[in-house]
Amino acid sequence: MTYEEFADARLAALLRYAVMLTGDPHQAQDLVQETMVRVQLNWRRVARTDAPERYVRRMLTNQFIDWRRGSWARRVLLRGEADESVPAPTDHAQSAVDRDQVRSWLSRLPRRQRAVLVLRYYEDLPDGEIAEILGCAVGTVRSSISRALATLRAELVEVC
Repeated sequence: MTYEEFADARLAALLRYAVMLTGDPHQAQDLVQETMVRVQLNWRRVARTDAPERYVRRMLTNQFIDWRRGSWARRVLLRGEADESVPAPTDHAQSAVDRDQVRSWLSRLPRRQRAVLVLRYYEDLPDGEIAEILGCAVGTVRSSISRALATLRAELVEVC
């Protein structure tokens, strides 16, 4: 498989994953773009792996966790407000409200906890694959999920 074939086949899925991580479509595009540049530069190594998509997802996740683009990016992610420049969908209003609420709650979590929840519940990956992507032990994944869900439960209690 060539880089171009991989990008054509998996770019949309990687962008959806990045939107869930960042909570912002524009930052997700930047994150995917930076990651795909690195993938292209290292394509021979990526293509030799057993699962290139898993390798690229790990690169994207690590890039997200380590992303330091200045105080503006951190302020936007921590603020947790919806991006006003993205038009709200007119159909399925309640699902949009629920999605925005979930993104808001995710934006308040530490990056690693957010990544673990997105990999588990959005990407539907088992603990072993999540641990491999994040480069940590399975127990660390489980404890991160537990802590993140406890934080989200506390937020839900405050809202209700």
